[in-house]
Amino acid sequence: MKYGLILVLLTALPWGSAAQNTPPEHLPTAPSATKFPPQQTAPPATSGTGQEGTPAQAPPPATTAPTPNPQTSAGTQTSITPLPAPADEPAKSNALPSSTSAKPADKADSGDNPDDTLTIIRKRVDEVNVVFTVTDKRGHYVKDLTQSDFRVYDDNKPAESVRSFSRETNLPLRVGLLIDASNSVRDRFKFEQEAAIEFLNQIIRRTSDKALVIGFDTTPEVTQDMSDDTEALSHGVRMLRPGGGTAMYDAIYFACRDKLMQDKSTGATRRAIILLSDGEDNQSRVSREEAVEMAQRAEVIIYAISTNTSGLKLRGDKIMEHFAEETGGKAFFPFKIQDVSNAFSEISDELRSQYDVSYKPAEFEANGKYRKIEILADNKKYKVRARKGYYAPRQ
Repeated sequence: MKYGLILVLLTALPWGSAAQNTPPEHLPTAPSATKFPPQQTAPPATSGTGQEGTPAQAPPPATTAPTPNPQTSAGTQTSITPLPAPADEPAKSNALPSSTSAKPADKADSGDNPDDTLTIIRKRVDEVNVVFTVTDKRGHYVKDLTQSDFRVYDDNKPAESVRSFSRETNLPLRVGLLIDASNSVRDRFKFEQEAAIEFLNQIIRRTSDKALVIGFDTTPEVTQDMSDDTEALSHGVRMLRPGGGTAMYDAIYFACRDKLMQDKSTGATRRAIILLSDGEDNQSRVSREEAVEMAQRAEVIIYAISTNTSGLKLRGDKIMEHFAEETGGKAFFPFKIQDVSNAFSEISDELRSQYDVSYKPAEFEANGKYRKIEILADNKKYKVRARKGYYAPRQ
């Protein structure tokens, strides 16, 4: 009997040892196991090949990544009050300082082997892009010139090199239509609305161009956001009702910073504002020069159509002219209200009759200062209109 019991114990010994050496079961890899990890409990103490009384190590529970806040999309907006950009905000321009920086990529899962670290080198190039228009002495557009017909100056020095030059006739447009809806334009507001609608139907091409409609009195009001639907844009124009003061500078600042500058379209586009107003501002929180600077940073061309029909160039007309000249656009002063539609037609023609040049400035410094741009045609009979300058970024 004694020998039989010993024989049974010897026979069962390999089975017990194998059970102790069985690896622990892995946690499931389903998403629910990550988001809601099961509670881990320590197994009872074991004896045998390991240290006596020492519990087996359980794998650490999976952690749950924080859920990001959902993004909200802005639709039609009303009563927007723009604020100036912070003073220490880096300047934004097509001119970028030349610098080389090395940034390590995320390490491999092991994280211990230095050979697993990747190095990404990014190099930014000093390059300025300018859209400009050329006219002859009669004001007709000149569309057949080449790069050799121009000279480019940046900060009063010849450009170091021209990277690209092209005649742009079909570049996609991003247009902000800004309509003065203050009390000062009440008597001619209906006609201006119809002229603006005719312009949108004429200029906007489906799937290529987009526009938005902003009316402004004491505050800017978006009645139709970026769209290529001319019916929706026309409805946005008809929604406007005159009344209140005039915050023209705020409207320009807001349209450039919060709308045109934020356009996420891939590829090159041409940004423009069509400003329909008498130019008299009495409600804005930003200054005239702050609005001009924001338009230059956003690379927006401003075309101004004066609603003053007195036949005299008033203070507001000169302000409208200043916006146009500083951004490379043009100001129109119709003698009678019916001429407003002719001004819209001329703007439409100009937007399809422009040149585009990209160049590298000489002696560029990323110091945030304003740099003057001048493009001259070799033929003295031609007049070049382009934005007056840009703000260099800060490093």
